[in-house]
Amino acid sequence: MIDLRSDTVTKPGPGMLEAMFSAKVGDDVFREDPTVIELEEKTAQKFGMEDGLFCPSGTMANQIAIKAHTQPGDELLCDALAHIYNYEGGGISFNSGVQAKLLQGNLGRFTARQVEENINPLQDWLCRTALVAVENTVNRAGGSYYNLAQLKEIAEVCKKNKIRFHMDGARIFNALTETKENPAAYSLLFDSISVCFSKGLGTPAGSVLIGKKEFIRQARRIRKVLGGGMRQAGFLAAAAVYALENNILRLKEDHQRAKRLAEVVRSLPFVESTFPVDTNIIIFSLSDRIKPEDFTDRLAQNKIRVSGFGKQSIRMVTHIDFNDDMLGKTIEVLKNLPM
Repeated sequence: MIDLRSDTVTKPGPGMLEAMFSAKVGDDVFREDPTVIELEEKTAQKFGMEDGLFCPSGTMANQIAIKAHTQPGDELLCDALAHIYNYEGGGISFNSGVQAKLLQGNLGRFTARQVEENINPLQDWLCRTALVAVENTVNRAGGSYYNLAQLKEIAEVCKKNKIRFHMDGARIFNALTETKENPAAYSLLFDSISVCFSKGLGTPAGSVLIGKKEFIRQARRIRKVLGGGMRQAGFLAAAAVYALENNILRLKEDHQRAKRLAEVVRSLPFVESTFPVDTNIIIFSLSDRIKPEDFTDRLAQNKIRVSGFGKQSIRMVTHIDFNDDMLGKTIEVLKNLPM
């Protein structure tokens, strides 16, 4: 089966499994797991941050950051396509008592000017604008990404207005693969970043939330309250350490395969439009005469799995377990698909 539903469907390879089996572990709630500590330190250092916190998921890392940066009744600014708003179970309001003001960006990326225009004045009857959150790359916009110059402009507005700045780094290494920027430069811009390992880097689970030491101290307590305190988590952390050391450079291969696949998708007579493919996500719209479930069923009959992604939309995501032979097979099936 060729699985293109997401880059979260991957399984650890032999090297990663060996790292997991041989991991040194301890009780992480007591701060005694050496592999978790190693991962947190390595991730923080890579992005120029002071400290890190290993979390079970990117969603939890984002929700911890929101809660740590805000108070109930506050407001955060994010794009209308943001994962924290669309796909985290209403956690912004449920966990933090905060409301979101949605910005209409370009493929999920808003500008510094939009931020400035949407900061509430300090009036008793208005929410306090407390946090700005960006996503890199933007899932719902086909893997679009911010570059450092764009982020710097937003960070300057946040600093001027004493607003915290968080990045949902769900696929941050995919973005950095394209921009070729130094991740350590992010420490000058962000108050916190969630760095996910279970997507492009191919680990079974986990994200690291990074920021200043005092922020991470607060985040650690919130993680415990949310039920995210893990014990011998070093087995999972070892996979992420392995990924940091071995799986970043190969992300370019995923991007190349995605762009090749997108070329074929655009040529299909039953495809109306396709998002630009900047990294490893292909999102396209089918013509009205095609039912999305018929399309996905036909592919499934050919042992290819893809995701419906809203009305008439389909998503495919390339990843570490999708190779050139699978790419060739997928292209062959798409070109000969009777629709």
